Parts: sequence; structure tokens; C-alpha cells
Amino acid sequence: MHCLGKRLILPELLDTLPPDQARASLLDLVRINRYWGGHSTLRNLLRENVPDGQAFSVLDVGAASGDMGACIRQWYPAAKVTSLDYLESHLKASSGSRVAGDAFRLPLRPKSFDYVFCSLFLHHFQDEQVVDLLRNFGEVARKAVLVIDLERNPIPYYFIAWSRPILGWDPVTVHDGAISVEAAFHRTELENLARQAGLRNPRARVFRPAFRIALAASAL
Repeated sequence: MHCLGKRLILPELLDTLPPDQARASLLDLVRINRYWGGHSTLRNLLRENVPDGQAFSVLDVGAASGDMGACIRQWYPAAKVTSLDYLESHLKASSGSRVAGDAFRLPLRPKSFDYVFCSLFLHHFQDEQVVDLLRNFGEVARKAVLVIDLERNPIPYYFIAWSRPILGWDPVTVHDGAISVEAAFHRTELENLARQAGLRNPRARVFRPAFRIALAASAL
């Protein structure tokens, strides 16, 4: 482990595996979101930024299995959620509208969704790329950009490996989990990247013990 003082981005195995080998790790990610804070962080983020009782549209970027989008549809039945992922094979398990596309070149018109959302996606990229992505999201969103990602902290770094004998994580999950935490953010880092992207009034909160950062920023 490096000191976690600065972000360290390394390749993750899940991004290169064929669908049959990626399936177990994708299911682990669903478990992690459900039981270790992903869904609860999302619920708090939506409560703070989305008015109750209103129909709205969401683009879920890097949606993978689509479990976060499924939560949005469950909690907000009038919401229209579209899942986007670079790998079409990842979208097979997702329901609703699906788009295979590149987040750096979104195949969408400006201001075509009320909200653009991503979860555990930005940490895969260098800071300059994160700025480009957030700028793209801000152009497609009418109202706000919403982000959930990991907090760079030793506790989640060790958690997956230590808990594997009990919880039975797939080896890919153990490998990629540590790399993801090394590439994760501190709250102020994510806010600063959003400002560099031109997003207005970025506000980030840390949720523990989930060790997630939730960011909301007004669209461009």
C-alpha cells in the first residue's frame, strides 16, 4: 500500500475481463452498494437535491449492472432513468433504458437530462480526465450533476481483503477494491475538480461508515 496521501490510479481487472469472468465481481459490487453504504448514500444525496413528488430524468453514467438506477426507480416511481456504460456487456443486467457509449463523448444532446449521476466511476480516471467528465456531465444536465465515490481512507482499503474469509468476495473484487481506494478522493479534492470543470456551487459530504463522498453541483 502506498501512503494514500495522493491519488494513485492503476488498472483494474474488471475493466478488461470477459462477461463470464466479470459476473461474480459485478454481483459483489451490488452487495457492497446494498449493505455497505452505496444505497444509503444515494438516498441521502437524492433527498437533499431532488424535490419530492416530481417527475425527473437521470442519466446514470458508468452504470454497470444498473443497481443504483434501480434504486432511483424504486424510490421515485415517476423518474426516468437511463443507464450508460462503455461496455455493453455490463448493461445486460440493468433494466430500463440503456445506452452503450463513451462518457468522454456522450452521445446525447445538451440539457437532455435533469440530472447526470455517476457512482464509483470517477476514481478510475486522472484528475484532468475527471474535470473533462464533469464538464461533459454539466453540459448534458439541466439541473445538477450528482456524484458518489469512495473516500481515500485506510479502513476501506483493508476491509475487502480482511473480510473475504467471512463474506466470500471474488478475487477480482479484492484486487480491484484496494486499487479503487488508492485512486479515491478526499472531499475537498472532489469539490475542487468540480469547480475546475465549471460546475456551480459544488457541495460534497462524507458519509461514514460507508466511506463514500457524495457531491452535488449545479449544471453549467
